[in-house]
Amino acid sequence: MPVRLRRPGPVSVTAVERPVAGPVDAEALPALRRRISAVLVASQILGGLGVATGIALAVVLAQKVAGTESLAGLAPTATVTGTAVLSVPLAALMTARGRRPGLVLAYLIGALGAGIVVVAAAMDNFPLLLLGMAGFGAASSANLQARFAAADLAEPQRRARAISNVVWATTIGAVLGPNIAAPAGRSVSGLGIPEAAGPFLWAAGVFLISALLVAVLLRPDPLLTARALAPVEEQSPAARSIRAGAAAVRASPRARLALVTVAVSHTAMVSVMSMTPVDLGHHGASIDLIGLVISIHIAGMFAFSPVMGRLADRFGRPAVIGLAVGLLACAALLAGTAGASHTQTAAGLFLLGLGWSAGLVSGSALLTDSVPQPARAAAQGLSDLTMNTAAGLGGAAAGLVVAQASYGWLNLVAACLLLPLGALALFTRGRPATS
Repeated sequence: MPVRLRRPGPVSVTAVERPVAGPVDAEALPALRRRISAVLVASQILGGLGVATGIALAVVLAQKVAGTESLAGLAPTATVTGTAVLSVPLAALMTARGRRPGLVLAYLIGALGAGIVVVAAAMDNFPLLLLGMAGFGAASSANLQARFAAADLAEPQRRARAISNVVWATTIGAVLGPNIAAPAGRSVSGLGIPEAAGPFLWAAGVFLISALLVAVLLRPDPLLTARALAPVEEQSPAARSIRAGAAAVRASPRARLALVTVAVSHTAMVSVMSMTPVDLGHHGASIDLIGLVISIHIAGMFAFSPVMGRLADRFGRPAVIGLAVGLLACAALLAGTAGASHTQTAAGLFLLGLGWSAGLVSGSALLTDSVPQPARAAAQGLSDLTMNTAAGLGGAAAGLVVAQASYGWLNLVAACLLLPLGALALFTRGRPATS
């Protein structure tokens, strides 16, 4: 049955497809926004915890199962590949059914993937391990898509802040995850499961809790509610297809800038970050020091995202995209010329995280601003596909660059990626956006 959404005054809009849970008054929207944000933040903390707990020992587990270091790097690559490949079908499901089914399915696939990793570790089956790691990547896809769910009902002038609050919540899981990996491993020592697989067993449980949380509490669905609040002429199913999402991005210069921003920011970050432990090791850094540098980097990525959201809302998305370019360029300069200075490397990695945060928050908000409401979910899925595919290729190429040249050259290549992004940002500045 259609649901009528009441707004102040005589205007009302009828949702002609899947109904939301009862009428929504404009006066009730602020409370609804806060509740949806709280559910997304909670699921993001749990999801981030599960991902970080598993990833902490992924390479160690892969090396044990494969029996060689040369294949160990395929484990995180499989995770990134799974995240990228699943982005579009999950976006298609969200487009058709709403955010809640898509997020729940992603967490369930992540839990299944984590379970497969545990079975593969017990069987010493490396191909099965890679399959499980690909499924595990679905949880990362859920964490990424959650930021867009926060923007569905956000006021246009506060979208970046809504996105940044959900991104910030990942900080808690990202910090706690590696610290509980060891006890998670010890907890399975008597079960015939390798200790390095223990974190994945815990991650499977965490993802199941996340799925339950979203299934029960993310009501009414934010995307379906936003769609029902839109004008009737924007509710055509054809306007919400993946093809329509791609067409909307092609038609909007600002949407194209947003897509390039998140892809370049993520690729530069992943490429440099993935090889930093190797470079630190070459310059005599201990395992503890390497862990500290990566922790500083993670803090830069997530802890300051609310600041980036407020800057993007206050000064505009293109301004913060420019800030992202500047921060990432400074990061490449510092890290690329650090040599044996571990302090300089740490400073570079911190700025690398800040630049990524500025690019992800401002680019995600700009993409949401710049495409029509019906096509947003599809365009957002396309954005995550592009971002993760580019980062996967960048991470794979990073090892080759360091092996054939040096870590300094890798940072130079990352800096060169910023040049077309900076030029596109200048060219696109002043173009109008839809809201």
